[in-house]
Amino acid sequence: MVPSLVGCDGATARRNRPRIPGGEASTTDERRHEFTQDLFGWITHTDLASADPSATRDWCAQVLGWDFQAPLPTPEGDYHLFAYSATGGGDIRQTGPDEAPGSTPTVHVPDTQAAYDAALAAGAESVRQPTTIMKGVRVALVRAPGGVLIGFSGPTDS
Repeated sequence: MVPSLVGCDGATARRNRPRIPGGEASTTDERRHEFTQDLFGWITHTDLASADPSATRDWCAQVLGWDFQAPLPTPEGDYHLFAYSATGGGDIRQTGPDEAPGSTPTVHVPDTQAAYDAALAAGAESVRQPTTIMKGVRVALVRAPGGVLIGFSGPTDS
């Protein structure tokens, strides 16, 4: 048995937490996300950039007990979407050229464009302009003063 960072093996961790709606998605499902209004301002998504996303996914499932959906194909490679609770999760993706492995927090916002514009007005640098990544989800990325990456994720109009 592999030791777990959460005090139990991954199977026990999975049994002892709420079921994640949509956790059984297949690659043929239309991806859509419904935003939870009560979570605005919270970090609800963590982007993990990995040199070996499949190995990171397998390790997180085994050791941390995270649930994964089928990979979400993107032009940059598959995104392995995970959930560790009913209100938190993220993705594991391939590192980009010259990018070191790491993580980026994403804050749940009511309006991605407004949050992005406010961040730039307060001195942040644009990394990725607001972009719709799936039905219901619009994201943006800024570099806050001091160099920290912060993502924003909000609902789309449709």
